[in-house]
Amino acid sequence: MTLQYPTIADCVGNTPLVRLQRLAGQTSNTLLLKLEGNNPAGSVKDRPALSMIARAESRGQIKPGDTLIEATSGNTGIALAMAAAIKGYKMILIMPDNSTAERKAAMAAYGAELILVTKEEGMEGARDLAQQLEADGRGVVLDQFANGDNPMAHYTSTGPEIWQQTQGRVTHFISSMGTTGTIMGCSQYLKEQNPAVQIVGLQPMEGAAIPGIRRWPQQYLPKIFDAARVDRIVDMSQDEAEQTMRRLAREEGIFCGVSSGGAVAAMLRLSQEVENATLVAIICDRGDRYLSTGLFDPS
Repeated sequence: MTLQYPTIADCVGNTPLVRLQRLAGQTSNTLLLKLEGNNPAGSVKDRPALSMIARAESRGQIKPGDTLIEATSGNTGIALAMAAAIKGYKMILIMPDNSTAERKAAMAAYGAELILVTKEEGMEGARDLAQQLEADGRGVVLDQFANGDNPMAHYTSTGPEIWQQTQGRVTHFISSMGTTGTIMGCSQYLKEQNPAVQIVGLQPMEGAAIPGIRRWPQQYLPKIFDAARVDRIVDMSQDEAEQTMRRLAREEGIFCGVSSGGAVAAMLRLSQEVENATLVAIICDRGDRYLSTGLFDPS
């Protein structure tokens, strides 16, 4: 009998769900973290990256050898660069120049072409440039912000995994909001199983710069976002997100990024308000792609 070994694409998803041991404190609640940094390219974005390419292929919109274009703040770009390498596409990624060196290096390692816009132009400028390159015939924009294949990845994988891993006990789901694909897809699935599950989204406070999440201007609000699918939005300060991120590494052994620290900080707040609840937060990436920022340096 011929052994069937998995490919790297088969290793996306089915990430662990682990319990907080110290940060939770004395509580009747169960606080759980979904470790998306365990995906092959290191973040939750591996799921929609493969989904967007595979589903576009199945519709005949793209074929191997084509050039794909995407605006990204980092994690989606790394995931798409990996997925393009797996499936045989050229990848152009457009990102603000203040993204971490680790993110830029990872994208280049997978063979992607990087185009940088200024910090002031930001993600809005990157998104505009992606559309312009497509109009100029440089390639096809996947557009994670308006592409239904983004939340569909979480509706078909992340949400079902959480439901199964908690044996249907999840009462609160907490996720940072960037493209909003994770929270939209998980919300749809979890609410179908139990409409009482509370969906909590995280956004940065005015003036906070938390990588991967945004307070979008109305004209740039992701088209996949449906406010009716989020029960509560928590504003998070940069300091609280960073402090919680460092505590996760030092007190729990969970090494993650700033937006994940914010999601756990929001979960700890919520845990003070409820009893006998099962709260699940998304740890969307790993901390090693933030080392050059100095955020983990001894204080």
